[in-house]
Amino acid sequence: MFRILFLCTGDSGRSQMAAAFAKDYASSDIEVVNAGDGRRPINPLALQSMKAIGIKIPSRAAYSLNQIKSQPFDIVVTLCNQAKEICPTFPGSPARIHWPLIDPGKNESYQTGNGEKAFSDVRDEIRHRVSCLFQSGFIDTVRELRLTFGSLLDNLTDGVMAHDMDRRIYFFNQAAQRITGYNLNEVIGRDCHEVFPGRFCGGDCSFCDDKVISHTRLKYPGSFKRKSGEKIDLEMSVVTINPPDSKIIGTLIIFRDVSEVVHLRKRLEESRGFHGIIGRHISMQKVFDSIRELADVNVPILIQGESGTGKEMVATALHRMSRRSSEPFVPVNCGALPEGTLESELFGHVKGAFTGAIHDRKGRFELAEGGTIFLDEIGEISPSMQVKLLRVLQDRCFIPVGGEKYIHVDLRVICATNSDLKLLTQQGLFREDLYYRLAVVPVNLPSLREKQSDIPLLVEHFLDKFSMDTGKRVRDVTPEAMSVLMKYKWPGNVRELGNAIQYGMIKCNNGVLGVEHLPPEIVDYKRKSKPARPGRPPKIDMDGVREALQRSGGNKAKAARLLGISRTTLYRVLY
Repeated sequence: MFRILFLCTGDSGRSQMAAAFAKDYASSDIEVVNAGDGRRPINPLALQSMKAIGIKIPSRAAYSLNQIKSQPFDIVVTLCNQAKEICPTFPGSPARIHWPLIDPGKNESYQTGNGEKAFSDVRDEIRHRVSCLFQSGFIDTVRELRLTFGSLLDNLTDGVMAHDMDRRIYFFNQAAQRITGYNLNEVIGRDCHEVFPGRFCGGDCSFCDDKVISHTRLKYPGSFKRKSGEKIDLEMSVVTINPPDSKIIGTLIIFRDVSEVVHLRKRLEESRGFHGIIGRHISMQKVFDSIRELADVNVPILIQGESGTGKEMVATALHRMSRRSSEPFVPVNCGALPEGTLESELFGHVKGAFTGAIHDRKGRFELAEGGTIFLDEIGEISPSMQVKLLRVLQDRCFIPVGGEKYIHVDLRVICATNSDLKLLTQQGLFREDLYYRLAVVPVNLPSLREKQSDIPLLVEHFLDKFSMDTGKRVRDVTPEAMSVLMKYKWPGNVRELGNAIQYGMIKCNNGVLGVEHLPPEIVDYKRKSKPARPGRPPKIDMDGVREALQRSGGNKAKAARLLGISRTTLYRVLY
């Protein structure tokens, strides 16, 4: 059923008049409805003016504003400016028409005692406009567009929601209802912040701020709690609605449930690694969990770990998983920059600030605007730089070298160190207030010797990674070579392991990397270490064996090499 609503406030009866004329034109499949404030009967002159042309209209509006605000309509016609201003948000965003008709009870003719003429003039104007509405083909055009467009949107598998400038939801398709668990009547006409706890957009929307600006963000991750309480993962796109050469009138949100994809991706990452970080050891799983939890936490993060444990990779993963992922990621190695250069590198300088400053230059903090700045080796900065960094963290602003004006920045700060900052604070070498500011959420990376079970996985990764660089395809590692790699203490951690594998691949010419291909310092370490007691195989658990067999596709010889044991030992464990 195609529905048309005529809406007017006051007691002039304009909506009743329009509805009466429209019913004469409407076919049987068009329902005509009128609404008003409904608090008082209409002016008797309105009844009289319609009676004069043989039409009887009701003395009150058929519906009040509260009764119609959740009803679906295809066309809404407002007949006075006040009706236009207070017109509620209707489901499905009906076509809106505004007729700014004068109030016959307040115009000059009425005031001078000629009320009958005032009401008959308005009556005739309404009849003319209703006639044009039906005879111009407008109704048929709107009906065809709404049937086509409405059917298209309701048959999408993606959820679609739209709201106006007051965040009042006016469109919510069937997929949106299915994904969220909320039905149409629960959301239409309501502020989306009130309907959805924790904000549907996750706060990444210009309508969450006081000033609404043009905003486009496509296919970013989000989480949502359904009406049932179930938490799901979403892929979302938020776009402000900007008609050509016009101001913003609302926003459009398109979303899909990707919980299953996220779950499968997580399983895949757990089997191999996480955002390029390789590891299956329980200590690495805890690191991956921390990255997920902290991805969108807008507080400083301190990554602690020995040299070569992958601190910058963790910082990069934190950035890529955050809502700032489309903005810059700016790494800075504080330990590699001289004290006199570091301040200018971080905060920039103005022309003439020092000899050689021939023009203004932006610093790394300004270049990272909107994104993430990664300060590596933070424990190496001087006390004076510690004071300046603390001020940036507290006030989110800084003054360039030689400048006078503060520059405000919106970014996230991630720091890393291979030093014991807590010990440095106790020794008076690092400011305690800065330490606690940085270490709100510490992430501790394990050394390679603490996760030796990941060495075969890392070796396999490096064999793939360096095959193009070395121009060689090394298929495997001998059990003896794997045993050497497993027993070495790796003071340089994963970085040193990668270098060792790359060295071995360059030396290897037969497709299988052996002990003779490894760097001398690693081989010599094995010779100096205490030999294992003969006849005692390494301690191997069945879960590790099953995992090795799965990775080798059931090839027991390859599985044994991955475990660093002989095939005989593997058979003994299996049988």
